[in-house]
Amino acid sequence: MPQGWLQIAVFLVVLIALIKPVGIYMARVFTNRRVFLTPVVGPIERLTFKVLRVRPEAEGQDWKAYARSVIVFSLFSWLALYLILRTQAAHPFNPEGFHSGPWDLSFNTASSFVTNTNWQYYGGETTLTYFSQMAGLTVQNFASAGVGIVVVIALIRGITARSGRELGNFWQDLIRTLLYILVPISIIGALFLVSQGVIQNIGGYSMIHTLTGGTQVLAQGPVASQEVIKELGTNGGGFFNVNSAFPFENSSGLTNFFEMLLILVIPASLTYTYGRMVGSQRQGWAIFSAMFTLFIVGVIVVYMAEQHGTVAQHAAGLHTHAFNGSTGGNMEGKDQRFGVAGTSLWAAITTVTSCGAVNGALESLTGLGQAVPFSNLSLSEVVFGGVGTGLYSMLLYVLLAVFIGGLMVGRTPEYLGKKIQAREIKLVSLGVLVTPLAVLLASGLASATRAGTRSIYAGINPQGFSETLYAYLSQANNNGSALAGYTGFIQPNAPGNVGAYGISFADLLGGAVMIGARFLPILFVLGVAGALAEKRVSPAGLGTMRTDNPTFVILLIGVVILVGALTFFPALLLGPVVQSLTTRLF
Repeated sequence: MPQGWLQIAVFLVVLIALIKPVGIYMARVFTNRRVFLTPVVGPIERLTFKVLRVRPEAEGQDWKAYARSVIVFSLFSWLALYLILRTQAAHPFNPEGFHSGPWDLSFNTASSFVTNTNWQYYGGETTLTYFSQMAGLTVQNFASAGVGIVVVIALIRGITARSGRELGNFWQDLIRTLLYILVPISIIGALFLVSQGVIQNIGGYSMIHTLTGGTQVLAQGPVASQEVIKELGTNGGGFFNVNSAFPFENSSGLTNFFEMLLILVIPASLTYTYGRMVGSQRQGWAIFSAMFTLFIVGVIVVYMAEQHGTVAQHAAGLHTHAFNGSTGGNMEGKDQRFGVAGTSLWAAITTVTSCGAVNGALESLTGLGQAVPFSNLSLSEVVFGGVGTGLYSMLLYVLLAVFIGGLMVGRTPEYLGKKIQAREIKLVSLGVLVTPLAVLLASGLASATRAGTRSIYAGINPQGFSETLYAYLSQANNNGSALAGYTGFIQPNAPGNVGAYGISFADLLGGAVMIGARFLPILFVLGVAGALAEKRVSPAGLGTMRTDNPTFVILLIGVVILVGALTFFPALLLGPVVQSLTTRLF
């Protein structure tokens, strides 16, 4: 166990050490200041502006124009990806001769990758051509991550604006995000992964002979280039069906450590970027402190639960030797290369962010360990969250905490010199509640309708409800991880065994949830940014509540937990809690 705690501690130290340099770099990029990549990337940036006929200096956008650009770009991205998925038979780089899947699966997949969710109702190595993986999914991993980042930058500009209306230019922000941040890190990261054994090729699959005399097909493909942006952009969809548990995606303990860093480095560093852009680093550290506190509690709980194992395992003598040599660890669903610590830490990271990538089976966690992913998703992507989405979601809670705190102590609700009034609170409330509403409505439909219950493999019981609730928690939070069991129902006699009734329900409802829970909050966030941009800044007075001290951090954490508990606790009681209380050892 000490070695496991040491592994977690080293990871946290490295993460914290990266926050300042990465945060400063991103702040310079988004304030259009020169960085070390400017001599190389600058000419490409100017050429891209010229081709797209974008004049960022002369074409500032208010929140409505910025929102239209986000929607138009995302709609175009969805149509392009859907077209790619529907034309697989005509693709180049298709050595296995894959054809397109059913239309409803293509709808779900396009919706999933455009919304940064990467929920997968398919096995990548048995379904998609290399062209779909590269020109379709990998491109959208970059694009959807870029959209999340630019939205939070627009919100920051709204907070810092001095009685103006412009939030910047979406096209400039997106291009700079891609050229200066996501692409350079991805190139370096992909080269590192290849050096460590992650594959990158476009050859056909290999037939190998096993030690027992059998044969096995070994899938190939351009994996490293997708793997790095899958983690860096908190996308999560794997090239292979078993995701980052497969050695071709995640080859060793070192790549496991590196990929976990990729998932968290941008969401965590954006808090420092925020402090730089608003002119008060204490504000950024306050938000980071709230996120980090909630994150570290989850890490401790899941690791202790998995290290100890379950009562049933101990009673049956099934407790195993953990990776660090101590007894009692739950190694079910885990890879020996990563051990209890590496898998537990990954489970916490992937569910506090919108990543959803996995290096072990979430459904194989202990009851208490499995409560951590449920709890993380129930907090609606505010504990680091996705790239951009985590910070703008937390900033909504910051404004809500300012309003509640101001009312409680009789002080004027204001944030960084701007009064928080009815219009802003209405938009904040809508932005905070739209995701829980989508989860609860979808889970109810899936549990109470004939079409929905066909997708529940475990049947109508606490386990089945847990699988259903987690599926829509994951999709609404644009996460993408899943508990095994919730899937589309395939009728045995359906032509080609695809496109059956249950699959259409799960695909269409899931796609609608992912789209709604992604873009409605973005619209409300940009609405808040527009409202704040128009306000004048007032100097702080005796009635101003500080938002950069430990007291406010505690208040912020309390508001986040309270909202999460009020929205999801009754549903959690019906599924995971009941299941854990009724578990018996037979």
